[in-house]
Amino acid sequence: MSDPDAYIALISSLPGSERLFIAKQPPLSRLRLDRRLTALTAEDARVLKVLEHALNWSDYDMDVTDAQAIERCKEALGDIPQSTLRELFVERLDLRTAVAALRLRKQGAGPPAGTYGMGRWARHIPANWTDPTFKLDGPMPWIKEAKQLLDAGDPMGLERLLLSVSQKQLKRHASRHYFDFEAVAIYVLIWNIFDRWAQSNAQDAAKRFEHLAQQAMAGAAEIGFDGASA
Repeated sequence: MSDPDAYIALISSLPGSERLFIAKQPPLSRLRLDRRLTALTAEDARVLKVLEHALNWSDYDMDVTDAQAIERCKEALGDIPQSTLRELFVERLDLRTAVAALRLRKQGAGPPAGTYGMGRWARHIPANWTDPTFKLDGPMPWIKEAKQLLDAGDPMGLERLLLSVSQKQLKRHASRHYFDFEAVAIYVLIWNIFDRWAQSNAQDAAKRFEHLAQQAMAGAAEIGFDGASA
């Protein structure tokens, strides 16, 4: 069990920043962040490692297969007991699946059979393949702009948009957590977004999104909040 006072001290020691696309680097180095994270219990540290490992595409080898990527995410979802962290995990999978679908369709592919990718829209996307935004404008109000940036061949603009969307999702969850493990985990995920943007350039962004399209995970089993395939 975590020590509430230790987590209060940990959160209080983490500098904040609202300057995602202005700051040239995260508000503190990864080395300094990791030193602060030693205050986590062994179990919380394990969950954070699982969460980061599954969500950071830089942790995936370029030759990873669809099945391997799917299995990693399924295992991760089963290893995350906190409902808030499971919810934000699925939200990120939804985002990646939708963007990968946009990429795949732009390359001329037809609708995948059955399910596509992972998350809550794995069946919805193939069923609405010809709609410009897969009829996801409601739950994903950013998808129209994402399509426009993709069609315009602007990988940096697309990366900036998706990082901004991801940050807003995380901050929404952060508003319900202050001095607990979930607050720490969300802070680290936001730190990763700052770090990703600080290291971004047009060539790398184009490569990443090409890789995302290749890892579209067509035909993957749909994954819901309980981590079971449907």
